[in-house]
Amino acid sequence: MAQSSLTQDTWAQTVDRLGGAEFLEVEGRACGAFRRVREVKCAVDFLQLVLAFCLGTEGFRLTAAWAEALGLASLSNVALLKRVRKSLPWLEILVARQLTLGFQGRSPQPVTIAAAHGRPIRLVDGTTVTKADLASRTGGALWRVHAVFNLAEERFDAFELTDETVGERFDSAAVMAGEIRIGDRNYLQPDAIARIIAAGGDVIVRARWNGVRWLDANGEKADLIGLLNGVRGLGLLDRRIWIARAGEAPLAMRLVAMRRPQEARDKAIASARRKAQKNGVNIRPETIIAAEWMILVTSLPKATFSLTDIGELYRLRWRIEIAFKHLKSGAGLGRPSATTAETAKAYILAHLLMILLTEPLIADHLGFSPRREAA
Repeated sequence: MAQSSLTQDTWAQTVDRLGGAEFLEVEGRACGAFRRVREVKCAVDFLQLVLAFCLGTEGFRLTAAWAEALGLASLSNVALLKRVRKSLPWLEILVARQLTLGFQGRSPQPVTIAAAHGRPIRLVDGTTVTKADLASRTGGALWRVHAVFNLAEERFDAFELTDETVGERFDSAAVMAGEIRIGDRNYLQPDAIARIIAAGGDVIVRARWNGVRWLDANGEKADLIGLLNGVRGLGLLDRRIWIARAGEAPLAMRLVAMRRPQEARDKAIASARRKAQKNGVNIRPETIIAAEWMILVTSLPKATFSLTDIGELYRLRWRIEIAFKHLKSGAGLGRPSATTAETAKAYILAHLLMILLTEPLIADHLGFSPRREAA
């Protein structure tokens, strides 16, 4: 985002959407981000300055020069650095408030997702950005953004920012009553799934054929590939299955699988072969068989949610992928230029704030909504 977008009318509109100048002035002082008038005359100017640095690409020195030319502030690049670091508590408050506000004060057009049978849909995924310094990049260090996307409102409603030491967790966000939480293969986490179900939610998760230890009703090993081969001609599988857990009772789930169309099968198999070749291993016959299928596990009851419903609901995952694409391309989230944790976190929080302000407006420009398509 260019610094010019934080001037004149655009900035005034942003201030209004964040609560208004008077409210922000009180909040900025209360959280300790802005304490006294010196180089920056008010809390709103302080916020504009911080966002201009975080959302721009000019760095501290040029941002300070831009602020002085605009009459916004007169301070050195070192003084600007200190203010960006001080902004962290306020940026966290701003992001948290936007998450809770949702569509409050707006006029969304509610659209029912027929396959959800009135239940809220929340999509879980994550994205990463590498850290700035060379040592961190070569060592695999990164920032990880964990997110939940509320499909009915077409907006993110939960964010968590961590470093590379914290992996993806399906239950990282609190469960909304009655929600159906949907995740890809990274979220086939039996203990996390059990906690979501215990909290009143249900799940749909994509599965690898060898991602967990599959069990039958007697607690014996279940042959997933054999089950798929047994219904190859039918092309559909819908049955009970259990997933082993360390030190806990097996997790009872519903296994749903749909054989892909020929073109999709060919692409999936080719992709699996390329991955094996890249990793320097021979592809297993079971992997080729599994690549022909979309394999899902769910806690949703068969009596209410048909196999077709499960497939339609999982395919709605593309919406969070579009939202992340907007976060990285539209909102400009890339590798933070900052080398300290404080400034890098401010950079990422500023981008999260911008996407929370703009994401609900994107649906008007998508041309096709997964909610309307599924209705």
